[in-house]
Amino acid sequence: MTTTTSRLLNLLSLLQTRRDWPGSVLADRLGISHRTVRRDVDRLREMGYSIQATMGPDGGYRLDAGSELPPLLFDDDQVIALAVALRSASVSGVGIEEAAFRALTTVRQVMPSRLRHRLDALSFTTIPLGPGSAANDPVSPEVLIAISAAARAREVLRFDYASRRSTTTATATAGDGDGHDQPAFKPDREPEAPRRVEPHHLVTSTGRWYLVAWDLDRDDWRVFRADRVTPRTPTGPRFSQREIPGGDVSEYVSAIFKGSPILKGSPRANVWPCTGKVILHRPASYVLPFAGDGTVEDLGPDRCSLEVGSWSWVALAAALNRFDTDIDVIGPPELTQAFAQLAARNAATAR
Repeated sequence: MTTTTSRLLNLLSLLQTRRDWPGSVLADRLGISHRTVRRDVDRLREMGYSIQATMGPDGGYRLDAGSELPPLLFDDDQVIALAVALRSASVSGVGIEEAAFRALTTVRQVMPSRLRHRLDALSFTTIPLGPGSAANDPVSPEVLIAISAAARAREVLRFDYASRRSTTTATATAGDGDGHDQPAFKPDREPEAPRRVEPHHLVTSTGRWYLVAWDLDRDDWRVFRADRVTPRTPTGPRFSQREIPGGDVSEYVSAIFKGSPILKGSPRANVWPCTGKVILHRPASYVLPFAGDGTVEDLGPDRCSLEVGSWSWVALAAALNRFDTDIDVIGPPELTQAFAQLAARNAATAR
């Protein structure tokens, strides 16, 4: 591909991302002169693209609606974004799973071999429900590819793991790699020594990425936050893949998110440790969008039942209070006691 052709493709990609582009901004983004921008626009017009000149102090250009771009106009990062978006559609629940797979297959066929290699290197599982959003925890595409490639080749992965900075999550196990099962605040600590693991799978849930792996130094399964992983090269020797506890990576990681009890070497039950049922004095339509993985039953215009779980009874009682309404506990008695304990704490705080 010549320099001019590459520049034309980049110009087309920019024109597709917004309606109007000032000529000076296009020149700065492409690192070329205003005159070269005008010449490149003329070349694109000759190729059949409808590009209109726009009026204004700087002048500019607009790619008319209906000017479709060929699928090969993807840079490396866009390839990763495309793979994540289309493969994540497999759990969307809106009947587009087959269409998403066919779209990904079609786009792959017209990509250059270098981009196909990057696309094929990224393999992961999407879990619809997890501990929360990770908008502030971006992961480099290179890290995701390195993890996925090691898992695919069944090669030992060595990496540095960043320290946890006084955070709390649904469970300490869910992504800190330390193997604890109780939610807890963790103090600052120095970065851990390089880890050696047999990578099993890369998973994503609600915007956060995790590595599921067998930790060779701890002789047990661990789940690591991918945004804290810095892979080392080269990778280690090949290994024979172990079976994930329970046989299903989605069930296993979902159980970790829920803090389910586990004995070393045994599978987790993908259920919340504490599950209760209440009647909320709110309509079902009000509760349903915020029920998570709970079950809502309509009991009339102003009442509904909600069966839902959490990692502790007090946490469950506190979560139910977010609906800001009267609550009747159906069961179990532990949930009623948790409401009493929470009320005592709140009264002490108010004093």
